[in-house]
This record gives sequence, C-alpha cells and structure tokens, in this order.
Amino acid sequence: MKVTFPHMGNTYIPVKALLDELGIEYVIPPFNNKKALELGTKYAPEMACLPLKINLGNFIQAHELGADLILISGGCGPCRFGYYGEMHREILKDLGFNMEVFTLDISKKDISGFLRNIKRITGEFKPYKILKAIKKTAEVSKQVDELERLSFKIRPREIVKGSADRIYKSFQNSVLNKKGAKEIKELIDFTRKNLLDIETDKSLDPIKIGIVGEIYTTNDPFTNFRIESRLGNEGAEVMRPVTVSGWIIDHMIKKALGLKGDESYKEAAKPYLGAMIGGHTQETIGNTVLLAKDGYDGIIQILPLGCMPEIVSESILPSIERDLNIPVLTLIIDEMTGEAGYLTRIEAFVDLLKRRKEEGLIAGKRMLSWN
Repeated sequence: MKVTFPHMGNTYIPVKALLDELGIEYVIPPFNNKKALELGTKYAPEMACLPLKINLGNFIQAHELGADLILISGGCGPCRFGYYGEMHREILKDLGFNMEVFTLDISKKDISGFLRNIKRITGEFKPYKILKAIKKTAEVSKQVDELERLSFKIRPREIVKGSADRIYKSFQNSVLNKKGAKEIKELIDFTRKNLLDIETDKSLDPIKIGIVGEIYTTNDPFTNFRIESRLGNEGAEVMRPVTVSGWIIDHMIKKALGLKGDESYKEAAKPYLGAMIGGHTQETIGNTVLLAKDGYDGIIQILPLGCMPEIVSESILPSIERDLNIPVLTLIIDEMTGEAGYLTRIEAFVDLLKRRKEEGLIAGKRMLSWN
C-alpha cells in the first residue's frame, strides 16, 4: 500500500513529516503543474471548482507513480470541499483507477475513531506514537509558515532581486529528500539563516497588501500564478492570515480537543457577517477588517470560480472597502484564467496603492471614495 495526498502550497511538508513519523510508505505527487490541471479538467465535472480539478490531477499522477490510497481532510458547511472525497472516489472508480479514498477527520466526539482509522493505514494501534507524530506535524507546519512569512518581509526589501525566491524554492525542493520532522526542522533552520543573510534595504517602507479568500487559491502558488512572490518583487510586503498551520492547529487539532483557536476574525467580521456560513467567509471578512485597521494599503481576495462562500464574501467586501477606506481587488480563478490579464490587474492595483501611499491616504478611516 502506498499513500498519496493532494497538493496545496506547502501542505506536502507537514503531511510528509506525519507519514515519515508514522512509518507509512507514500508517494508525493509532482508539484502542481499544467498536466495535473489538464487531467483534472478533462475528467471532473465542468462546474466543479478548480481545487477539485487540480486534486484529481494530483491523484492520477500519483497513481502512475504507484499510489493506491488517497488521504484527504474533510470539510463541513455549504462548501463543496466536504464532498471532495466522495466525488474523487467515484470519478477515479469510473476511470478504472483502483484507489481507495480515505478522509481524515479529527472529531472531539470520536477521537478514538480517528485513531482506529489511522490504524487501518499503519497496521498498528499505538496512540502515543500517533499523538506524538501529530504534535511534531503541527510544529513543522507552524515553522514552515513562519519561514514563508519571513520571505514575505524580505522580498520587497532585498537588494538583489530574486534572492529570496531562489533560497525559498531550493528549500521546497530540498525538503523532498529529508526524512522525518527532525531533518525537516533542521532544513527550515538552515533556510531561515540563509534568508536572514540576504542583504536588504532596511530604510524601505513598502506598501503592504493582505491576501484573503478561499484557502486553496490563496495558498497554492501554481493556482494563483505565484502572486505572493510577484507582489514581493513588485515592492509589496504581503500578509496572508489563512495558513496551512492555522488549518491544522486551529481547525483540526484544537477543535478536536474542544479548545478555541485564534478567533479574532469572528469578532471583527460581526458588523458585516455574524455567522459561519461555510468555507472561509468569516476569515475573509474579519481579516479584511483587521488588516485595514492594522494600516495595510490594500486587500486582494482570491477565489475559484463558483466558490459559494467566497461569492458571499465578494458581495460584502465593497462595504468594508467604503467604510474603512481600503482598496480591494477580487481575482476569480479557473482553468481558463489567462496569466497576462491576471498580472496586468495586479500590476495596476500595486501602482494604485503606491500612488495612494505617496498621497498619504491611510486605510482604516472612513472615506466616501478612494477613486
């Protein structure tokens, strides 16, 4: 039995750490690429959202490498992510791929059930080993996100453009050859040192842009055309509040233990959206408010075409834009999105924010219009 899993940005790193710690044989699909997108688009329903299509392409490519069991997480609420497991199972079955789909959910009502499900994969039931592996996975995910945030700060300030990209890309490739949480953490420390050694202009005060929206399209660089790297190289410091570690620690582990994670976004969203309606809608609305009050110059919302929760977010964001005087750009992505037009909109938005900053226009204060 060989396990595989879908790509979503850096998710493969903590998942790799978990499977290494549990001694499970696995196949990491190729990084998201045009071929994966073409395969997924060919076999998935036309109106399925983009993440489902790319995930399907991941699984087909992993099957070609010998994988026969798929691990994915679950979902709830009016977001189609909760149906991914069943949809992938049926599509792959119709295509003749003999792949079992295993949905991993940690529920505070049935933690023992989760551990039993892990036993089906590992072939043994050692709760201490499993819980220890989960703890190490959470630590790895947090450190990877911290490393990524460091790259966000360095890119707009680096003297030699492309230095942070080169080091960070090397890390993402090198981690494939590491085994277990310890080796991955050592590589993270090594990469952090290299990033901090980059010569920067500390006098620069770059514009600051918050990235909000659906978790897959905001976190996956292939899907969003490497927007964070591009913005950094355009002279913008980026902040993305929704992260892989946040999903693992707050939405999975803490929720299973009955603990509360960081929910400051819920309070911030209340004047505009007072209830959880699925997906990352509350995070999108709340984090937009928090980033505006934090002095960010602009917000970019990214979502896949047809994403129901983020369509609701898109309809609310103009009110925040007006009330808090912060420009918001919405980017909707599907398999037909053209890179040239997408990048032109981003470049124009960056130019707008730079001009506003020069004119002393500050987000977080009510203004009738920023046009």
